[in-house]
Amino acid sequence: MGRGDKKTAKGKRFKGSFGVSRPHKVASKGAKAVAAKVEKTTKPAKAEKAPKVKA
Repeated sequence: MGRGDKKTAKGKRFKGSFGVSRPHKVASKGAKAVAAKVEKTTKPAKAEKAPKVKA
């Protein structure tokens, strides 16, 4: 068990992969709060108008 073993953290660091043994970094609460605030302040997209039909 070492660098060649993909199931260990050392093996995942060697391969550059992520998983149960080596999870990705979790975003901090501050980043989530900022993202939620930005999402609320952005304007919603305009609804598309139906094309005018000449009679």
